[in-house]
Formats: sequence, structure tokens, C-alpha cells
Amino acid sequence: MFHSFEEAAAFVQERAIAMVDLKFSDLWGRWHHVTVPVGRFTPSLMENGVGFDGSSVGFKSVNAGDMVMVPDLSTGFVDPFWEVPTLSFICATLEADTRQIFPYDPRNIALRAEAYMRSTGIADSSRWGPEFEFYIFDRVSYENRVNAAAYRVDSVEADWNSQEMGSGYTIPRHGGYHAIPPQDHLHNLRARISMHLEKMGVEVKYHHHEVGGPGQCEIETPMLPLLKAADAALLIKYITRMTAFDMGMTATFMPKPLYGEAGSGMHFHQHLWKDGVNIFYDPQGYGTLSELGRYYIGGVLSHGGAVMAFTNPSTNSYRRLIPGYEAPISAFYSLANRSAAIRIPKYANKPHSARFEFRPPDATANAYLAMAAQLLAGLDGIRNKMDPTELGYGPIDEDIFAWPEEKRAQIKALPTSLDQAMQALEADHEFLLAGDVFSEDLIARWIARKRWEDRQVRNRPHPYEIELYYDL
Repeated sequence: MFHSFEEAAAFVQERAIAMVDLKFSDLWGRWHHVTVPVGRFTPSLMENGVGFDGSSVGFKSVNAGDMVMVPDLSTGFVDPFWEVPTLSFICATLEADTRQIFPYDPRNIALRAEAYMRSTGIADSSRWGPEFEFYIFDRVSYENRVNAAAYRVDSVEADWNSQEMGSGYTIPRHGGYHAIPPQDHLHNLRARISMHLEKMGVEVKYHHHEVGGPGQCEIETPMLPLLKAADAALLIKYITRMTAFDMGMTATFMPKPLYGEAGSGMHFHQHLWKDGVNIFYDPQGYGTLSELGRYYIGGVLSHGGAVMAFTNPSTNSYRRLIPGYEAPISAFYSLANRSAAIRIPKYANKPHSARFEFRPPDATANAYLAMAAQLLAGLDGIRNKMDPTELGYGPIDEDIFAWPEEKRAQIKALPTSLDQAMQALEADHEFLLAGDVFSEDLIARWIARKRWEDRQVRNRPHPYEIELYYDL
């Protein structure tokens, strides 16, 4: 939004801004913030930053937790949800004493990934188009105790409310795709989200109701540079949650909040550019994709398990990626086949649009790390000429779920549990160390944290187990 502090200071005066809000992402992908009165928004703040305790957000140990955050002026936006006029910035996190960029800062990891890409000479920019699927509910409650475990969500759109609603305009299960009002109760909410985003400089490609009957929605942006796309991912989650909250509803980006209903993914469309040319485009190639594009796909699929440690980093991720269902858990690529891990859209067949999408990811990912991991895997594929066909990754343009199970089992399977993803990352992470983008220490820290999360879920009795086994 701003190119200089003077430009930002002039905006503050013109708009009578009263507060400046500073946001940063922790390693796991959650935003945190601190707010300062506008009088403290000075050149000194830009130089010295605002201090915070890095140990409280998982960045550092308790005995050496001091850090500072410094706003990135280009990310400024007016926060529409605050009662007093507030200008908000996304921040870089720095060491308190040396003022060096903190090596675990997720935005810095994303920046290092693109810097490494440029250093290889393969491309000078990457462009990304995440798809944002989420559920809007009217109510949510949950409890986890020694003697109780339960959750309940509710939606006025759900078919289970057909009697209580009495309007006749609920949506059947799996029947929400592009539903129109009055079945679609959420059009106005999505429109408000889109308007907020547009005012903040995040262009919206479109929004619509998704397959899930009880409140599933989707918002898409056009293709964006890597850092802007990752910033937009966190901003879209924030704006969606806050808009829903303002309207008396609640939003979740959990991949699988409902049993037996469509899950929510965050497919990543992507392509590389050099000297203003999309290097993934070849009019003669399969799906108009170039040889370099296919090598990139070979890298993503070869390292797919390790990549999913960052793109699907929650136990709930694998409630969506269930073997035997039409989930993208098979390591193959295809033209327009939505059961493939990598799909080449048929409509993206022009010099500026040729690309593919990686379909397993979901929004429990830290977008900065998820994009960095995919980019490094793809670059490794290009550098080592990993031909996806020679490696057995297709293309496959048939419905693999119509195949006999024995034939389907010949396709390499991607992880179907968080523990499997961590095993894959442990065994295959050399490609992530290229250009010092990731580090052994960060990867070890990530694996330890995710295995702790896995244990926390696995060690608790499940409510359905009581039904299955109580009387045995």
C-alpha cells in the first residue's frame, strides 16, 4: 500500500487514523498482533520495531525470548472491524539485539525460497493462486475433559434443519455446489468478505457456494506473486472470520469439520515466469504444459509426502484425505481429473494462464511454508529433470476409482495420516535445505511439534469408540 514512511504518515493524517495495528505470523500459521496509538507510529518505530516475547508464540526458548516486529509498509490496510480508525500492517520479526531477520520468520522463509529460485536462473518470479474453501456455521460448541468429549456445529442451510427452519430452502448433503439463493443463505456474507478484500487491495476472482450443503463456501483470487499470495491467504482467513463474527456466524477453514460431507481444501495453482514469459507454457505439450513444467510436477510428486508435512500439517487434514474416496491421495497428474494430486485445468491453455494445481493442501497450512516447500520441490524436479511419466506419475486421464483395487494400488500413495507425513519429511528433506531456505533445526522442530499434536489426538478416547465398544 505504501512505498515510504512519509507516504504512510500522510495517509494517517488524511484518514484521521487513531491506532496502528501490527500483525505477524507464528511458525504454525496463526496471526498475532499488538496495537500502538498513532503517535507512536514514527521513524523510530520503523527502525527499532516493537518488542515481544518470541517464546510465547513458539519462536524461541524462554531464556532468550526477546524479539521485535517491524511493519512492512507495503502491506498496509485499514482494518474495517475496529471501532476507531485503525491502520494495520503485516510485520517482519527480528532478533532484538542484532536486528537481523529471525530465521524462522515464515515470511522470510518464503522470501528465501524465491531468492533461491532466482539464483538458479530457472525463473525470476513465481505466481500462485490458492483456492479458499471454508464452512460458515451459525453455532459451534465443543468440550474436551477427562470424562467428556463432544462437539456440535449447526447451519440453517443444513438438511437436518428442514423441519426446524420451515422454509423449504435447506441444501441436501453434497448438494451445495453453486447453489443459488434462497438455498444459498451466505451470498451476502461472501459479498461483504469480497468487498473488504477488494478495498484492501486483494482482488477477488469470484465467490460461490461449494459442494458442502451446510454452509461450505469458496473464494478465489487471481494469480499473485508468492509473498503477496501468502499474505493474502492469512488476510482472507482473518477477513472471513471477522465478517462472519460481525454477522453473528462463525467460520472455519478446518479441512473436515463434518462427517460425511465435503471437505475443504486449499488447492495451489502455480507457474513460473522468466523475463515476462510463462515458462510452463508449450502449445504442443500435454495440457499445453512445457517440459520444464512437467519436470516441476515430477519434483512435487516425487517429494509429495515431505511437501504434505507442510501443506497438510494437522490431524484433521487426513480426515479429508481418506483412501477409497475421491480424495487427491494418489501421486499422479492429469488433465482436468479432480482425483489426481496434480490437475492441469483445461481452461488454462494460453501463454499467460498455463499452469497446474496441487490439490491435497488445506488451509491448516502456514501458507508461507506451504508455498516455499512446493516451490523447492518443483525446482528440484527441474534441476534433476524428473520426468513424471518416466517416474510413473501419469498422466492418467481415467477415473481411477473405477479401476480394480489391485490396479489402483500400483499408483504411488501420498500420506494418509499426519504421522506418515512426518515420516516422509524425516526421510526426504534435502531439497528443502537448498539455498538455506529451511534448516535442519526448523524441520526437526516442525516434526516434534506435529508429532506432539498427533499424540494429543491419538491418546484421547473418541466418542464413537464408546458406541462401538462400550458393551464389549
